[in-house]
Amino acid sequence: MIQLYHIELRYDGGIRALRDVSLAVDRGEFVFLTGSSGAGKTSLLRLLFAAERPTAGQLLVAGRNISRIKAAQIPRLRREIGVIFQDFKLLMDRTVHENVAVPLEIAGASRRETRTRVWSTLKRLGLGHRLDHRPRALSGGEQQRVAIARALVTDPPLLLADEPTGNLDPELARDIMDIIADANARGTTVIVATHDPSLLARYRHRLLELSEGRLVRDALPRGLASREVVGQF
Repeated sequence: MIQLYHIELRYDGGIRALRDVSLAVDRGEFVFLTGSSGAGKTSLLRLLFAAERPTAGQLLVAGRNISRIKAAQIPRLRREIGVIFQDFKLLMDRTVHENVAVPLEIAGASRRETRTRVWSTLKRLGLGHRLDHRPRALSGGEQQRVAIARALVTDPPLLLADEPTGNLDPELARDIMDIIADANARGTTVIVATHDPSLLARYRHRLLELSEGRLVRDALPRGLASREVVGQF
């Protein structure tokens, strides 16, 4: 599903966000991406949905080379990727239903299919009674679930989540992660960026750790061998 070969990412001013990162994520895998603030987690996620282009190296997502993809091809790539942003990025002037419907509208789904899938997804996330509310009328946890519903409504092959449980109480955080884990159980490849050690302990999945833009750890749950980081490719 994802292959990175010696990826470098530099921002204006010469800031190096990622340094010689090589890794692969298989289809259907669940991976945690961790590291301290500024380690490069968000930068890596932005590369995966083509919000940034690598400065050097090769990056393949779902068979497409992000290093060389044409701008006109990016919308098609993003239709296969659900993204849960750290700051939600909900449209405040639209209802919950309208927010969740956006990816389906972009994909050209019929109104009937859109209504059915939006209702089904919101109901599964416990938001069926909030269809006509606007985001400002929701709690932080409800807004987070709306953002998750929008990311999942198309049943994307790939789901990227940037700190999806940040600022949530432990019980709600577990609910959110259970929803994401359910999507993975249905076949979605999942990458979750987090610095919450309780999530890493509760959900025993592969762990990628970044430090100052470098991949310093690629570990599997206890009992399974860790992967090599240096010279992987």
